[in-house]
Parts: sequence; C-alpha cells; structure tokens
Amino acid sequence: MHNLHILIVEDGKSQRELLRDFLRDEEYEVSVAENGEQAVEKVKAGYYDLLLLDYKMPGMNGMQVLETVKRINPETDVIIMTAYGTIDTAVKAMKAGASDYITKPVELEELLIQIDRISEKRILLRENEILREELGEKGITTDQIIFQSTAMSEVVNLSGRVADSSATVLIQGESGTGKELLARLIHTLSPRSEKPMVTVNCAALAENLLESELFGHEKGAFTGAAKRRIGRFEEADGGTLFLDEIGEVAPSVQVKLLRFLQEREFQRVGGNQTLRSDVRMISATNRDLKERVSAGAFREDLYYRLNVVTIEVPPLKKRKEDIPLLADHFLDRFAAENGKQIRGMSPDARDLLMKYDYPGNVRELENIIERAAVITRDSVLSTRDFPFGESFGHQSRRKTGDKSLKEAVEELEQEMIRKSLEKTGNHQTRAAKLLGISERMLRYKLKKYGIK
Repeated sequence: MHNLHILIVEDGKSQRELLRDFLRDEEYEVSVAENGEQAVEKVKAGYYDLLLLDYKMPGMNGMQVLETVKRINPETDVIIMTAYGTIDTAVKAMKAGASDYITKPVELEELLIQIDRISEKRILLRENEILREELGEKGITTDQIIFQSTAMSEVVNLSGRVADSSATVLIQGESGTGKELLARLIHTLSPRSEKPMVTVNCAALAENLLESELFGHEKGAFTGAAKRRIGRFEEADGGTLFLDEIGEVAPSVQVKLLRFLQEREFQRVGGNQTLRSDVRMISATNRDLKERVSAGAFREDLYYRLNVVTIEVPPLKKRKEDIPLLADHFLDRFAAENGKQIRGMSPDARDLLMKYDYPGNVRELENIIERAAVITRDSVLSTRDFPFGESFGHQSRRKTGDKSLKEAVEELEQEMIRKSLEKTGNHQTRAAKLLGISERMLRYKLKKYGIK
C-alpha cells in the first residue's frame, strides 16, 4: 500500500519537514510545497495520489487550493489539516471534495490510519474497475449491483476475487440486501459461467419436498412419485447451486448436504445408486448460523463446510451513500415501465429518502420508488409520493449545541467503542470487527480516549 505519491502543502517549515520525514520513514513517496500557489503548480506538472493540505495559509488558502486541485485532477484525494475543526470548516471541505480532515497538531498515528484508509479505497476502486471491464467483456452489465459506498465496494471486490475458485461461499445479510445478486455475480465471473446456476429457496419447501428437490427421487419413493425426478444437484452439474435461506434446512437434509460436500456423492430419495455431481455450492442466510449452531439447530461440521469464504452484505442503512444511485436507477426503470415522464425528485424528497432506515433494505427502497412512480401526478417526485409521509422529514434531530464536529464525532466514537466492548466481553478483535474498523484503529482509539 505504500506506493502513494503524497504532496504536503504546509507553510510552517518545522511542521512540513516533520511530516515529510515521518512519511518517508513509512516508505511513502513524498514531495512538499510551501504555499498554495506552489502546490497548484506542482499538481499541474505531475500526478499526486494524495495532498496533505493546510487549511489556513497566506495567499491561496486551503479551500482555494482544494477547489483548484479538484478541477485539475478530480481523482486526487485530499486530507485537510486544520486547527479550526469546526463543523463549518469540515463541511465546506467535504462538499468541495476533501476525503477527510485532521486537526493540528497532527497526531501521526491517526494520520497513518487515514492514509491507509485512502490507500485501501484506491486499491478497491482499481480492482472494481477491472471487475466491471471483465463483466463487460462477457457482455454483462452491473446495473443490478449499484453502489458507490466503500462497504459495498469491499463486498463486490471480495465476490470477484473468490469467483475463480471452487470454494463454497456463505453470503450473510438481512433480507432484501441482494444476496442472490452477489451469488449470480460470483457465478458469472467463475469458470463455470457457461453452465447453469440453479437456485433453491430452502425456506419455501417442507423437509421431504426439499430433499426430493435437491437430490431427486425414484419412481414410487413416496406417495405421488409416479416417475423418476432429477434433482437440482444433477441439473447444476458443472455449474453452481445456490441454496437460499440455508439456515432453515432440517437436520435430516443437513446430513445429506454434509455428505455431498465431503464426498461429492449423493443418492436420490428412494434409490440406492450413488451419483456424483461437479457442483460449486453458494448458500445464503439472513440468520446468524453461529447462533443456530450453538442452539443445536444447525450442524457445526456443515457450517464450517459451507463458509470456507463468508461474505457479509451490509444493510442499506449502513451504506446510505448508495441510496441516491439506487433510487435514480429504480425511478428510471419504473417510469419507463409505467409510461410516465418523470424527470427526477425534489431535494426534499431525496433528503427524506436519505433519512429513512429501510428495515426491508434495497427491496423496500425499490418498492417505495415503484409505488411513487405509479401514484404520482407530477413530473417530479415529492415527499407526498412516499408512504412514510411528509412529517418524517420534520422529526426532531439530535442537537449538538455549540460543539465542533470533532467533539461530536469523538463523543459518538467513545459511546460506540464502549458498547462494542461490552457486547464482545472486551474482546478487541471482535469489537473491531463489530465496529467495522481495523484492530490497529481500535487500539489507537482506546489509547486516545483512555478507555480501559
């Protein structure tokens, strides 16, 4: 990750040299500029991945430099360094395109964490661009997997990386998050893409019917079995079998699934012939399978066979950056399907969509937009077209008083860290995973806030 070329823009000589020497010791490629004008000339003359930009400088200030740099190269990331960490300063910088900000005097460990985060994001963006190109070469678009959030970038990226393997994959996430779409993405990118992907909803079938659905049955195996039936394992031979809601499978079927994963063999219901099938298995669940294992409702050995690779799909409320893209996509689709000339939605309507938490996730957002497209009389959607009503947008908000953004964020961070530690019995690795941050970041925050 240390291949970033960083430009430090700082008028204070001692601070500039301190940052330069520190980042060079960390093996980054570093250049410096003494003022805004010099920084702009350097950006015009060469490419920089990241600018560490002082906010308050004589001549061109940090905001002016930020806006100019973003016009020259929108892909350059910028971290604003400021001693004035107020809401106004941070909001203005973020709106102008800054990736993050850090208060002065700069805490070097915190700065490294921010730079690592930007480096990881850039790697994800590059890998996801390659992924899209690969799909394009196969004549497939990613219209249904729409995202710009880092959380979903990581999910899609991991899906692309496991596609080439034959490992079993367990996709976990709430209902409506798009687990089947990810399974199809994995299949499409795999060497098995020319063969079928067969889907079975395990929760929709009773125990005896599910067993027959998966493994097939012989004539006379049970009442109503008038002829031999080929099961899904045979249909999916050479391809992918996607088992949705795997957590609902009965113990008797779990035994047969385990045998297949271990031996690649199975028998039809009512038969004694041993059959083989070359199937890559992907399963999905909205249940916590570890809890099901602890409760004795799911076999532990099957659980470990299924989750060689686990993909956690975040709920929509944890990737709200994706809501505008998804909403526009659904609106275009449903307007066309219903013959409506809808140009978009009002700012208030868009703001209302961003405030809602979507317990039904992407599927609920899709439903909301379809309903709005059908009932609206206007060419622009408004808040009255949404089922949660206009009053939702006027609910009371948490007040921060005269606190700076930094103080408000720090209070929230401390509260979340303490809750995660309580929830995990002070297990730092699990707490970091629960918070969605690295252990290194958690250790830094514990030290910073003096949390024992």
